[in-house]
Amino acid sequence: MSFAQALEQHLATISARDLAAFLATVHDDVSLIAPNGRLLAGRAEVGDFHRGWFADPDWSWTLEPLRRTEAGDTGIAAYAVTYHDLDADGRPYTMNYVLTLVFARVAETWLLLHDQNTLSSQA
Repeated sequence: MSFAQALEQHLATISARDLAAFLATVHDDVSLIAPNGRLLAGRAEVGDFHRGWFADPDWSWTLEPLRRTEAGDTGIAAYAVTYHDLDADGRPYTMNYVLTLVFARVAETWLLLHDQNTLSSQA
């Protein structure tokens, strides 16, 4: 599978809110930095976060590709994200951020190694 195919498959698992399929695209030593700066480390912690996120039916997002590149066994993709959700009081809000995904090729499989979410007023 090419990096481009692995990337599209990974994003499709998120849109489908399919935790098992999502985790199949994730490296055991994955890290994630949330828009609020919180660091999550390891497949179990990142999986627990996504389990809760996927269970929330209110969010949606649109992604605009910014950059995709490969260097050897590393692939990087960046997207401008517009994220819509409801707050704890049920009020809608929108968040703009840049999503950067770093994949590592392990044998013939590309796995997510790092997921960085950076708030941006211009994303």
